[in-house]
Parts: sequence; structure tokens; C-alpha cells
Amino acid sequence: MLFPGFEQKRVNGAGAEINVRVGGKGPALLLLHGYPQTHAMWHRIAPKLAEDFTVVCADLRGYGDSSKPATLPDHSSYSKRATATDMAAVMTALGFDTFRLAGHDRGGRVSHRLALDYPDRVEKLAVLDIVPTRTLFETVNQQVATGYYHWFFLIQPFDMPERMIGADPEFYFRKKTGQWSGAGHKFDDEVLAEYLRCFRDPATIHASCEDYRAAATIDLEHDRADQDKRVRCPMLVLWGEKGLMHKAYDVLGTWRDKVSGSLEGHAVPSGHFLPEEAPDETYAALRRFFVS
Repeated sequence: MLFPGFEQKRVNGAGAEINVRVGGKGPALLLLHGYPQTHAMWHRIAPKLAEDFTVVCADLRGYGDSSKPATLPDHSSYSKRATATDMAAVMTALGFDTFRLAGHDRGGRVSHRLALDYPDRVEKLAVLDIVPTRTLFETVNQQVATGYYHWFFLIQPFDMPERMIGADPEFYFRKKTGQWSGAGHKFDDEVLAEYLRCFRDPATIHASCEDYRAAATIDLEHDRADQDKRVRCPMLVLWGEKGLMHKAYDVLGTWRDKVSGSLEGHAVPSGHFLPEEAPDETYAALRRFFVS
């Protein structure tokens, strides 16, 4: 069992029905996953965090067992703003006016947007293994384009990437996640089966492409419009010292002009998938930050 003691629920978001697991007691802590995973990515640390917090692990709209809203020409139904609004609605429905928040990969981008759009609700923010979206697009070089080629593959017009991934989704999933992991890392068999169950769905493949198409279009519009906004709450940035972000960027430095509150961060001994490759170090960093 991946989440012992947790209850699975379906909660109305803001245009999507969101699949969540809720467990523990104490202040609310929302955990958001990245591409191409589901909330199951938190299985190694969520039960431990539940000793101090009421932990909510959610599938983003379009991923996992959450619903897949219809796509729109401007990709707005998969914008980070729309996805963040889902999560604000979910936490309201669960009875939490304010909450702590951590997001990995795509979930980190949703978390950043949530902290900007709902500053009175996010008490503390942690983002894992990302630099800001605009920063990546505006500074991309050969190294980044090679390692993160999917940023430019998935944004191609419908339905070219959908057809190519859909021809063998398990091969694509294994190849892509293998490129991001530290040497020798293997997902637990149970969680890998869960990831593949969800990712094989053509609706998930399409929705995840829309997520990236939104990042290259409407998300950039929102980010430019809000370029003077800052994250007001304390912020923690973690990244994998074996991953591309560590090699290509001063990761913490990319966030300095995005925050008006306190900012801290450091690398952990992992590739891209911090909570699964380095669960003890990731748990310790998150607990210290969110408890203090």
C-alpha cells in the first residue's frame, strides 16, 4: 500500500474533478506532482510528513485519476492559473483556508502561480527541481534544449506528439524518466505500475501535452503580466545535484527576484525525482522548513 492510513477522495476543483489522498493531522500541507507522474510520487515521504501535518496529495487536472477538461484554442484550460485555481478550490472544500505548499516539476510551476494568485492562502512554499518558466525559455541553450527536449516536443501542434507517444507510451515513459533519474535509480514496482496505468490513457497523454503548450503560450502571458509580483511567503528551493537544473543554472539565484519574503535552498543527492531518489534528505528538508 502506497499511502497507509490515507483516505482517497474526489473533490470538485474549478472546472475539474480532482483526485486526492488525505492523511495525517495538524496544519494543512498540499503536495503537487510533476510530469509524467501522479500524486503517487510522494509515497515515500507523505506518510512521514503526515505525522506533523494534514497532508493532501493531489493529481493535477489532466493527470492521474483527475478529470481531463476539454482543451481550448488558447490552451487556457491547462494553464497554471487554471490548475492553481483547482487546488485553491480543493483546499477550500477540504476545510483549509490557508496551507503550506510543495510542488515538484510541473507541480512546482502550479505552486508558484498559486502563491502569486492566492497570496493570503499560501503560508509557505517549496518548489523542487525547477527554475522559473520564463527563465528557462529566455535562457535556453544547447545543453538545456538537449536535456529538456520534451519542452519543445510536447508543444508541437495537436496531434503529432500525442500520436508519437501513444504509439508506445510505456517505452516513452521509461525512457524519459530514466534520462532524468540519477544513475541506478529504479521506481518501486508498485508505483511504476500506477504511473503506467495512468500514462497509457490517451486522454492523459493529450492533457499533458496541453500542459506544456500552455507553458509556452498563455502561461508566459500571465507571467509577463505579473512580472512585478513577488512570492510573499517564505520559500524553499530544492534541486537534485545530479540533475540538469543543477548543471545548467544557479537554481537558487533564478528565484531571488521572484520573492519578497525569505528565500533559502540547497541541492540534495539525487537526480530529478527528489522525493523518490533521496526521500530521507527531501523529507528532512521539507519538514524542517514547514515546521519552523
